[in-house]
Amino acid sequence: MKSLDSDIAVIGAGIIGVCCALSLQQSGYRVTLIDRDGVGEGASKGNAGHFATEQVLPLATPGLMWKIPGMLADPLGPVAIRWSYLHRITPWFIRFMLNTRQRPYHQGAAALSALNSHSLPAWLRLLKQVKAEDQLKVEGSLLVFEKAQSFANYQTTRNQLSDYGVKSVALSAGQVSELEPDLSSNIRHGVFFPETGHTADPYRLTCILADFFVAQGGEMIQQSVSNVRTTETGVTLQVAGEQRQVPKIVLAAGAWSKSLVEQLTGKTVPLDTERGYHLMLPDASKKLRIPVASADRRFIMTPMDDGLRLAGTVEFGGLHARPNMKRAEMLAQHAGALIPGLKLELGDSWMGFRPSLPDSLPVIDRVGPRGQVLLAFGHQHLGLTQAALTGELVSSLLQEQDPVVDLKPFRLDRFS
Repeated sequence: MKSLDSDIAVIGAGIIGVCCALSLQQSGYRVTLIDRDGVGEGASKGNAGHFATEQVLPLATPGLMWKIPGMLADPLGPVAIRWSYLHRITPWFIRFMLNTRQRPYHQGAAALSALNSHSLPAWLRLLKQVKAEDQLKVEGSLLVFEKAQSFANYQTTRNQLSDYGVKSVALSAGQVSELEPDLSSNIRHGVFFPETGHTADPYRLTCILADFFVAQGGEMIQQSVSNVRTTETGVTLQVAGEQRQVPKIVLAAGAWSKSLVEQLTGKTVPLDTERGYHLMLPDASKKLRIPVASADRRFIMTPMDDGLRLAGTVEFGGLHARPNMKRAEMLAQHAGALIPGLKLELGDSWMGFRPSLPDSLPVIDRVGPRGQVLLAFGHQHLGLTQAALTGELVSSLLQEQDPVVDLKPFRLDRFS
């Protein structure tokens, strides 16, 4: 059996895995980064590019149970379930609904708030080291409302966000127009979140970080990983059919982490997949300055280098069903309603897999009989936001240093 020429292997080269690899490398470890498809080819490639530090409230909100039937009635609505997948997702949904109770909901919000409050500073530190500060624009984001009642209803949520330290500014229709002149006059209100950011190309950002990692001596292997197990001396894993040994690993395989966790720990983690879609409008990149989300239409528009990216729909259908690109194409109609005169020439469409746990919290932990397995997966909608911080936390765990965030809410053993 051959040994990898490294101190630690990171499985998964999405934005989480790349940030973990970089942080460990900067702490003095020899690191090998392994991914079947290469750098950033999953959710890191097609996400909305929004550093969403304002999103501190778990998706399992109190009272959600009564809204779900209506949300799911429309197969092209903001949330959909493939009916063929319903029997597979039901246990996950039961756990999800249990988290709508007040106590787990507020515990989850406190945990997400702790992560998000440290996320942008971690990104600024990382990008300064890599000399890529231009990849993050901290210019805020905007949530718009076409219905006065929707804005009134949102005030409860806004108050909750304020309780967890999220700053926001309520805007009139005129103030929304001043901030983003191309938006529709049908918008009645807005809420501006000043402490959020975006990137003009999340895939390019991931590749820049990976290139820096390799330039600093890191090893990148594009191969599949299977048959992982802990041993007395570390971890063995099968890489492209060949058994390899390494002292420690970081599991950051996103939506594909479930089976690997079970092999390494014997624990079945309730990880499932939200299939996310995006659509590019190639001639519309200058229509907006900052990300704009619609409270009524449940989607987001982000200006990027190669166009305006429309994203935000959720579909539960697992890892293997064919994509339903109508879910991406429908976003053009919503964008046209919010930006009058928008040229709706459709560009690339995309579908990717968000790794989702029923309490909306990631797993960030160190496990294994000799502490040789580090876990960093399940970031759901906040992988880009929390990636740099996750890298720092994993490095702290490995070095047995006190992390900047209490990691108890993110431990694997929270799942019975």
